[in-house]
Amino acid sequence: MSSKDQRYRSWVEIDLDSFRHNWDEINRLVGSGVKVLQVVKADAYGHGAIEISKAALKNGVYALGVANADEGVQLRVGGIDAPIIILSPSTIYEIDEIIKYDMVPSVSDVHFAVELNRKLIEKDVQRPVHIEIDTGMGRSGTIYSDAIAMVRDIIALPGIRVEGIFSHLSVSELKDDEYNSFQWKLFEEIVTGLEKEGIHIPIKHISNSGGVLNFPRFNLDMVRPGIMTYGVCPSSDTAPEADLIPVMSFRTRVVILKDFPAGYSIGYGRSHVTEGPARIATIPVGYGDGYGFIMSNQGEVLILGRRAPIVGRISMDMCTVDVTHIPECETGDEVVLMGMQGEEYISAGEIAGKSGTISYEILCALGKRAPRVFVNKGETDTVEPKLRRIFIPGEEKSIARIDSMIRGCLQARTSDMEFADAIYYEMFETLFGRENRQLELRMGFRYDIRISDFPDGEEGARDPDADYFRVTTHIEYIKTLRDKFFIIGCARNDAQLSALFEEEKCEYRWLLNGTDSPFREGDFSVACVRVDGRDVPVISAETTDRGYEVLCGGDVLEEYLNKQVKIEVEIETKKHKSSKMFSVYLAYPTRGMDISFNYEKTELKNVREVSFFAGRHPYPEIKMENGKSIELNIGEDEWVFPNSGVTFIWDL
Repeated sequence: MSSKDQRYRSWVEIDLDSFRHNWDEINRLVGSGVKVLQVVKADAYGHGAIEISKAALKNGVYALGVANADEGVQLRVGGIDAPIIILSPSTIYEIDEIIKYDMVPSVSDVHFAVELNRKLIEKDVQRPVHIEIDTGMGRSGTIYSDAIAMVRDIIALPGIRVEGIFSHLSVSELKDDEYNSFQWKLFEEIVTGLEKEGIHIPIKHISNSGGVLNFPRFNLDMVRPGIMTYGVCPSSDTAPEADLIPVMSFRTRVVILKDFPAGYSIGYGRSHVTEGPARIATIPVGYGDGYGFIMSNQGEVLILGRRAPIVGRISMDMCTVDVTHIPECETGDEVVLMGMQGEEYISAGEIAGKSGTISYEILCALGKRAPRVFVNKGETDTVEPKLRRIFIPGEEKSIARIDSMIRGCLQARTSDMEFADAIYYEMFETLFGRENRQLELRMGFRYDIRISDFPDGEEGARDPDADYFRVTTHIEYIKTLRDKFFIIGCARNDAQLSALFEEEKCEYRWLLNGTDSPFREGDFSVACVRVDGRDVPVISAETTDRGYEVLCGGDVLEEYLNKQVKIEVEIETKKHKSSKMFSVYLAYPTRGMDISFNYEKTELKNVREVSFFAGRHPYPEIKMENGKSIELNIGEDEWVFPNSGVTFIWDL
């Protein structure tokens, strides 16, 4: 950020260009055949979990690693669709959220697995897990001697699919420590033992950042780099192995400058007294910002490319810097507490050394009150900070909740677009989310309706379709595909329609106006279904208590799971001519919409629309061609609330 830019008094700068550089180093070290899990727990070590996750996904990351379910929920609410693996043991109280938001828990004991399986069976779904083995860390994971027996027990649970098995190295940053080989040997023995029993687990992983840098033979199917992706080496032993660039810097400004005589005390406790005439700068950073009290009278900052010592005690919100040797220093000048300025550099390791802690803690704590400003392709503010630490699941859906959420957005100081998106994502989840199902967000909704008369029947015969219109409807939208099987449903009445909405696998629902009489041939048919332009097989079609259900999908959709895809459905129906209206409703939060009603092949007269659209842009743009069509459009950048919709009305 330019030193002339005065928007923030303190800010954490995240350089996504450096992040991409570090990812290139990881790819060089592990090769293309090894999956990479990006660790983004603790708000991506203070770097901003949502933004870092999106940057990592653009670089080809396979999965994201979090510490608990709440961190995973925040990623989902932030629009992240990639696999999320919870690296710490989950509690039984997190199971509902794990299932709802499609996260992958790590399992350390059978008791948790049994309870997870019970709830999965209740919901008639199967989900993956990764089993953690304790090979010597002495923390989480089942003890290695019990591992094979536990894997057998968990594999027998029908709701669970064992996708991965892993362990954690406790001294991977020390290349010559034999304990790494000891842990590797135990893990290798467990994997080999399982293979001998015919148990093949697809994803095996043990390497963290230290493992990636020091032990290439430990790479296996996947690696879990954390701190190295943020440009910090786990230890001096690992520094020569990769060319890493720090991603985070913490910056503030001089807010006050004062000249003091000799013998003047500075700060609480009079821990510093000027020895001679001194110029002291006050900066708006303290231990409330994660800059530790222990740095009092020993920390240094950078001003105009030169080091300056912190003098006096660090207080909660401020500290003081001696700038006597920098006479050109002025109020408003940029101050770097961590990072580079000119030719000088203060690293997280340097601060950690003076604080008696480790770099991890410095990154997680430093600047925790400050906004994150992202540098992308050399430009600042091309990626703005989004909401973090604000989504709280299970709260009352009330005006007070929404008010609190909007206030949080304002405090985040985002740009107009990001501010609005953050509000909308949170508001949709709060207002429209289901207790046991992840909220669906859709984009690019298009609904093309063509209504026409049926062709004349044989001469002299009464055409049974003469009292009906033929309606062909093409629906398309973009969303994240959650299941390789789904249903297209048609209801005769509101009760059946409600039942279809409760069915998680029902992708699209249609209400066929008319009586509750049984479905007749031709009342409703699915002409085609496509996912990203690929035809999807129709497996079966049957009448049920919920109406008429068409089951689609299969293994052809395996490669599209948990990815954003364009779904297209074409439906053909009959509509009795006594009903002089046709309605379209948007039942999910949708970004961008185009609805067209074409009636040029009918005798319809005085066709008009009655619509209600709620959201950032409350009214669509309407185009009419008399005798032919009506089209409604809302731009692709605009959100539409459920239940918005339009009814087309006509005369005969």
